[in-house]
Amino acid sequence: MRREKLVEGEIYHICNKSIANFGIFNDIKNGYRFLYTLDYYNNQLVKTSFSDYINIKGSYEYDNVLFPRENSYLKFLGFCIMPDHYHLLVKILISDFSKYISKVENSYSKFFNAKFKRKGPLWQSRYRSVWIKSNEQLLHVHRYIHLNPTSSGLTKYPEEWILSSYKDFIKNPEFLNEKIKEISISNPVKYKKFVEEQRDYQKRLKQIKNLLLE
Repeated sequence: MRREKLVEGEIYHICNKSIANFGIFNDIKNGYRFLYTLDYYNNQLVKTSFSDYINIKGSYEYDNVLFPRENSYLKFLGFCIMPDHYHLLVKILISDFSKYISKVENSYSKFFNAKFKRKGPLWQSRYRSVWIKSNEQLLHVHRYIHLNPTSSGLTKYPEEWILSSYKDFIKNPEFLNEKIKEISISNPVKYKKFVEEQRDYQKRLKQIKNLLLE
């Protein structure tokens, strides 16, 4: 079945998982590589592959994927990179999102396979997308993404997880006040309370779900 293009101006929750739950981001360096890849390809003018860019430049000067810039395919509203999957919350600026995410996933697959001398697919399936239709849903998903590390028992507090945008929202007022106004909570203290008051509840839900599936 042909996947419909995501709609310009709309917000989506995007996620994908590694094949066989393989820990493709267990190494923090690999996680950063994926984050840099997300940032690098979010530019319609980019013609050089990320691997070629690294070979030429030697490194990548990363600032923050949350910073809006010109010629982007999308605007990042939040993210969390887990050991075997990723979550992105994005606002579509150019409808051909599949072109962007295909570049990202293919680039990372080639990097990972070369690094670990493996062959074959890295991703369980094609990315999944959920259209965010209301402010209530947006807040819920934003919180859900940022609580992923605590729900999975990887950290006690969500800000301890390095490969997440949560720390940006609670430590830098600029994001909620100026750069990402799509989130209706503009105060970092209130946002932190909104997220962490559900920390234990979401973790219990995760545990219950696991018990039912085992």
